[in-house]
Amino acid sequence: MKEHHCVSIVPLFNHLTEEEQNQIESLILHRHFRKGETVWQPGEDPLLIIVAKGSMKVYMLSGSGREQLLRLLTPGSYEGVNALLGARAQSIYIDTLEETDACLLRKTDFNALLLKTPSLALKLLEMNAQRMADTENQTRFLMMEKVETRLASYLTALSNENEKDTVEIPMKMKDLSAYLGTTPETLSRKLHLLEEKNIIRREGKKIGIMDREKLREMAEE
Repeated sequence: MKEHHCVSIVPLFNHLTEEEQNQIESLILHRHFRKGETVWQPGEDPLLIIVAKGSMKVYMLSGSGREQLLRLLTPGSYEGVNALLGARAQSIYIDTLEETDACLLRKTDFNALLLKTPSLALKLLEMNAQRMADTENQTRFLMMEKVETRLASYLTALSNENEKDTVEIPMKMKDLSAYLGTTPETLSRKLHLLEEKNIIRREGKKIGIMDREKLREMAEE
């Protein structure tokens, strides 16, 4: 299999010098995963998992077995830092959403890199702070009583992030429904409702925002 240079695409590493990147690349394990394959689950050794090509989902399971999506990993995204730094293991699972190439870094190698590369440790703090903010945003979604409020808030944030009035949902609808704490059927109904009110125009996963002000008002209800 042709190796993929994850170090050059992940923001955690691409600010480093070429020599430092080459040192990290020499420690990387390259893996190919099939669609739907479990990459990591509770009880396994801590790993830094970097997506080179494809995508993964990070999720938790409730006591009843219900899946709660935490985040999606796309090329350049990574997962596993908290466990590598000694945080208590979370009951998270990581599965692929399609054929995926990934780079894996063991705990001992990662910790040695942090000691040798202070700029990497600072970048890690910066990126983890952003991830915490993203997690807080999702928690805020789930605290909203109405599904349409969660959906409007999500679409508004997605539009603001991309600075466009036409955005593409970066996940399957069933995953978006899990992310917003609802069912695919309810999500479909709420999207249709927004279309009927001429607030959005939908073509598959592409969403055109027709009335930004009304969408913002719904997000604040």
